[in-house]
Amino acid sequence: MTGLGIVWLVHGSTGSYAAAGSVTGGFAVAEAVAGPQVARLIDRFGQTRMLPITLLVHATTMALLISLTVSDSSLWSLVVAGVLAGGSLPQVSAQTAARWSYALRDTPLLSSAFALEALSVGIAFMVGPGLVGIVSSSTSPAAGSILATSLLVSGGLVLAIQRGTAPPPTAPGEHGHAKHLLHKRFAGLVGTNIGIGLFLGSMQVSVTAFAVSRGTPGLAGPLYSITSLVSLFAGLVYGARRWRTAPETQFVIAFVWLTISCVPLIAAHTPLTAAIALALPGLAIAPFQTLSAVLTETTVHPAILTQAFTWLNSGGAAGIALGSAFAGWLVDDHSAQYGFMVALAAAVMATLMAMTVKLSGR
Repeated sequence: MTGLGIVWLVHGSTGSYAAAGSVTGGFAVAEAVAGPQVARLIDRFGQTRMLPITLLVHATTMALLISLTVSDSSLWSLVVAGVLAGGSLPQVSAQTAARWSYALRDTPLLSSAFALEALSVGIAFMVGPGLVGIVSSSTSPAAGSILATSLLVSGGLVLAIQRGTAPPPTAPGEHGHAKHLLHKRFAGLVGTNIGIGLFLGSMQVSVTAFAVSRGTPGLAGPLYSITSLVSLFAGLVYGARRWRTAPETQFVIAFVWLTISCVPLIAAHTPLTAAIALALPGLAIAPFQTLSAVLTETTVHPAILTQAFTWLNSGGAAGIALGSAFAGWLVDDHSAQYGFMVALAAAVMATLMAMTVKLSGR
């Protein structure tokens, strides 16, 4: 919601998508780079102490960005404010994942908890953009950013006051566990998240371009939501079962299916065939999100889990930005099918990374 809200905010004031893209790009890069560093502080000093501070800083920088935008300030000042806002954005999903691990570690319920987490994230990604579009178009361009920041701050504060589920701060002697983040198994997990980000970023552009090229631009949103809807149902089914197959093997299977499911997209030429093809990747997305959390929890030390989950989020965010840019370039020069080829290449890359995770051991 925050990134899309910034697009509405800046474009509404400047009338330029290029300016909006510059500010949003600065926000996304800062979030990806600074996120793990903020998470390191959260692991060191604890969520209950650090989360309110980061929320206050983020709310302040967002207020600065909004005020500079509505006062027609220079583009460079908007980019700087966007960087500050992205750099201070607390990765709440990483912190809730760390809480689940702390509360349910070494129990069979942990996998279901991560599946529930993936389900809630999926719902947020479906509902959030619609909320931003509605409030920004019906009231003012700044409304989406205000709503997103308000929801983040209020939800984050509710989480911060729940001390009973918060992991304890890292003891001074546990800093050495950060070396686990350099293990090739965890690097493979980050690589799969970059790959899935490339896939999602290229799909956003490609599905939109496909709908526009077929003279049905209004179908872009509904078509793209098909994957998310199927993913939600797949997440419910996956999380409700106990699977005997090793998580590492399931991880590879999910990505092999994602790769296979991209092939029909390249051959789709009508909205109906595209809708059917777009349902197939959704079967892999939710299981991937759950398994990624499960494997991360078993790979790194509990003292650095927030950092680890944040690195995964940063990898996904970086992949989305790169995938959108590369697919957009190809679609402009060729057709939407070339964007779907980028999604296929991203799925292949993620599959190779998943195999690395399986072969690397703990």
